[in-house]
Amino acid sequence: MNDSEVGPPAAGGRDRLLAEDVREVLNGESLLRAAPFAFDVRGGVVHLRGRIASRQAQARLRRVLGRLRGVQAVWDLLQIDGSPPPRVIDLGCGPTKQVETAVGLDRHAWRGVDLVADLERPLPIADASVDHVFAVHFLEHVRELLPLVNELHRILEPTGVLHVMVPHREHVNAWADPTHVRYFDPQTFKFLCKPYPGLRPFHPLLVTCADGNILADLQPVGEERPLATAEELARFFD
Repeated sequence: MNDSEVGPPAAGGRDRLLAEDVREVLNGESLLRAAPFAFDVRGGVVHLRGRIASRQAQARLRRVLGRLRGVQAVWDLLQIDGSPPPRVIDLGCGPTKQVETAVGLDRHAWRGVDLVADLERPLPIADASVDHVFAVHFLEHVRELLPLVNELHRILEPTGVLHVMVPHREHVNAWADPTHVRYFDPQTFKFLCKPYPGLRPFHPLLVTCADGNILADLQPVGEERPLATAEELARFFD
């Protein structure tokens, strides 16, 4: 991590202070200090871009940042040395993608949508072909949630990450929009991280609540990632 490549944090005292904490932590990590990536912090979310040496270093980076107080989510678009750029899907993106280079999927043909599809039916995407899926203020509009969760598990690479943001059920934003058809609590994500008949579970990398939202970074359970232990679940949900 090269200080000259660190982008300025978004306006706001909390993000500025958190960016200083992130920089200090990364400078203390020999595995990460010289990596050619940059970061910025927006709304407590650490955004990473650039390159990193290996999957192991990427996993270490996620763990280190996820344990830093004030970090709400880690949205990394890092390219592994010797691998192609990450493949990114933005689900229910509407007219604004979270990542400019993402493939935007939506049921409506908004400007910027790359693929119009019914997102509550099997997704027109190959198995294990995506590194990141963003579902930002989208899942609250989904009636059949568990089939969609299984589809996201299917399309993600074993080391891929599902990045979710939804309104917390106790915040007015959860109820103010009449197109919302379901409401979320952190315990909803605990359910998605446990074995259940017919459900392909996820492993929680980071689950937080901030500013009326729930943010969750989740990795598909499989050969690369086992089910979360009771202790790991307690860290986020108990």
